[in-house]
Amino acid sequence: MSALAPVKFTYEDYCLLPEDKRYELIEGDLYMTPAPATRHQSISKYVLYAFVSQLERTGMAVVFNAPIDVYLSDENVVQPDVLAIAIERKGIVKEKYIRGAPDLVVEILSSEHPERDRTIKRKLYHKFGVKEYWIVDPEARSVEIWSWDQDGFKLAGSSTTGAVTSHTFPSLSIPVAEIFG
Repeated sequence: MSALAPVKFTYEDYCLLPEDKRYELIEGDLYMTPAPATRHQSISKYVLYAFVSQLERTGMAVVFNAPIDVYLSDENVVQPDVLAIAIERKGIVKEKYIRGAPDLVVEILSSEHPERDRTIKRKLYHKFGVKEYWIVDPEARSVEIWSWDQDGFKLAGSSTTGAVTSHTFPSLSIPVAEIFG
């Protein structure tokens, strides 16, 4: 008797799922994500506000927050917490989803699955060409900024005090203390 091959899902399968829950598709594996906690949402709201006021209102980028599908490939569809796409690349914004890698992605760690964001998604975002990846850790009250390099993301900075500044969008600077309220 032979073992069954693991089931791999595609975007077509993903589109058949009920819309009342949040899902992500990573290398063909389906993940269901529970609704975020209030602390997570408070952090997300502040980061989104800073991105909109410093990037979108100045005409530098278009900004979105979860839930929105980011289609990276037929087996990779994710929903980052906050993302920015340089205005000159806004053509990747389609009616139903983002088709391609955003320039900057922010993930706020959940206490249930922090390694998914720290390891799996970091590798995935690098693979598909995200230029900059922020990991916001509510427990440590820190923000890590990872910059794309051909060998993998490199830690460009980490802060629990002062401000974090984007390398992709240098005019974007956010006081860390304000992110965590």
